[in-house]
Amino acid sequence: MSSLSQLDQVKTTPWSGGRSPWSVEYGKIMMWFFLVSDAFTFSSLLIYYGAQRFSKLTWPDPDLVFQSVPGIAEGGYPLVFVGIMTFILIMSSVTMVLAVEAGHRRSKKEVIWWMVGTIIGGFMFLGCQAAEWTHLFHEGFGWGKIPPMETLHHLFDGEVSTVSALQFSNLFFTITGFHGFHVFSGVIINIIILCMTINGTFEKRGHYLMVEKVGLYWHFVDLVWVFVFTFFYLV
Repeated sequence: MSSLSQLDQVKTTPWSGGRSPWSVEYGKIMMWFFLVSDAFTFSSLLIYYGAQRFSKLTWPDPDLVFQSVPGIAEGGYPLVFVGIMTFILIMSSVTMVLAVEAGHRRSKKEVIWWMVGTIIGGFMFLGCQAAEWTHLFHEGFGWGKIPPMETLHHLFDGEVSTVSALQFSNLFFTITGFHGFHVFSGVIINIIILCMTINGTFEKRGHYLMVEKVGLYWHFVDLVWVFVFTFFYLV
């Protein structure tokens, strides 16, 4: 009997599950746990890229590799296209902030419009990334593939290294592809949340907390792109 009474006492403590000790909704905590674990994965990939980049005497010059604007110009515009991609993704993060803010005010119409803007931004970014990948494939880059030597001479600012070119190619498509998968997943989730908003699901619940959770994921994806952009296109 004494043991039962002790269990009953435990159930009345703040740690019994009756309320969160951090005053944060459970789903939001789980989203943060997921984002932290995902941050470790991206960090590992980018650290490995940095180790390879600075252990080599020569490396493909980003200003020479990324100087085209697919469908418009074959060269002469270094980092212009990726700058446009970055701007699109950042603006989609702004529209997500506005969607979350509208959700706090329970303004269904505004949430719908800002979510639509976020989804459009996500699709635009993915379309730009697909165009960039297609251009690089035509140049001869790919997983385990590099352009012929005569092309590589125009992509290095100094001595040409086929090992460096292969490492660059493999890591570029792996890391940007992994990030692109996250963007695609985010767009699909945003579409689901948009449909739930249109159907009035969150109005019935009395809150738009799911929009905020998805917003955390979308901002994380945008933040990761800043690091990917820095490592591949600027360093």
